[in-house]
Amino acid sequence: MPARHPTTDPGGRRFAPIAMTDQNLLDPGFELTLRPMRYPDFYERYRDAIKNTWTVEEVDLHSDVADLAKLTPGEQHLIGRLVAFFATGDSIVANNLVLTLYKHINSPEARLYLSRQLFEEAVHVQFYLTLLDTYLPDPEDRAAAFAAVENIPSIREKAEFCFKWMDSVEKLDRLESRADRRRFLLNLVCFAACIEGLFFYGAFAYVYWFRSRGLLHGLATGTNWVFRDETMHMSFAFDVVDTVRKEEPDLFDDELREQVTDMLREAVEAELQFARDLCGDGLPGMNTDSMRQYLECVADQRLTRLGFAPVHGSENPFSFMELQGVQELTNFFERRPSAYQVAVEGTVDLDEDF
Repeated sequence: MPARHPTTDPGGRRFAPIAMTDQNLLDPGFELTLRPMRYPDFYERYRDAIKNTWTVEEVDLHSDVADLAKLTPGEQHLIGRLVAFFATGDSIVANNLVLTLYKHINSPEARLYLSRQLFEEAVHVQFYLTLLDTYLPDPEDRAAAFAAVENIPSIREKAEFCFKWMDSVEKLDRLESRADRRRFLLNLVCFAACIEGLFFYGAFAYVYWFRSRGLLHGLATGTNWVFRDETMHMSFAFDVVDTVRKEEPDLFDDELREQVTDMLREAVEAELQFARDLCGDGLPGMNTDSMRQYLECVADQRLTRLGFAPVHGSENPFSFMELQGVQELTNFFERRPSAYQVAVEGTVDLDEDF
């Protein structure tokens, strides 16, 4: 006799029990059975994430303070806007993890990974908090940075983009219909491809631009570790999309393709508004035109990974981003190396993401 699902979820809502052999990843319910394991790849992702533990205390920001004094007014404006975005970006991600993904991805293996991801997002928030405390010693400046989502138009536009594509699922208790599941997929794609896979990758490019000039080593070190985490988060989310595509291929029709393509186009434009704010008339080696090329290149990579046709045809213009896949940057800057991985060997395959 096949294992049965509980007839209520933790919120007390009742639903008909479903045989495990008939269960799809997005079917309503709250599967608790880890043996036999239905999605072992998700469990392996959880185990890999545990091996990649780091703490904010390992990041040395002391030399960054001296570097900040060397920056031009335009560069200081850029870094101020950048840390203001960091102050709220990962909080949006963490809220969506708790309110949407954990609720609707019906796999205990996947929920193990999501619980680990939530911890990593908390570490990122702590890193950005420490970053702001170091970079912005004036309390009023820090308060303004944390209020950026309301007060800085270019950051508010990115937040509004996120809420447009993600909020429609938050109040859904169960994915009962095909329309509900499509809404969930759009939330997941926005979460993975646009926020973690485009907005944060755009932010990383600015950090690595400073790094290429030998500046802000502490920011670069912490960002490299955040970058690795975000790459794993994005890969997990795409694995969820792949699983749903196998189980419910009818969801992936022309309408979904058009919606996802439109979403990525909108994300590029929102991030370009942010680039115009950061770069102004342009800085040496960093300007809005080059950021457009870079963002279009990244957007095409996300579309291709999702099984859809690329739309921009742009190439990565930033030679300094070739270093972005390096796991430890400390040797490059002749600094004391610190371990990132715990009890794991090997290299990271970032699938040529920029």
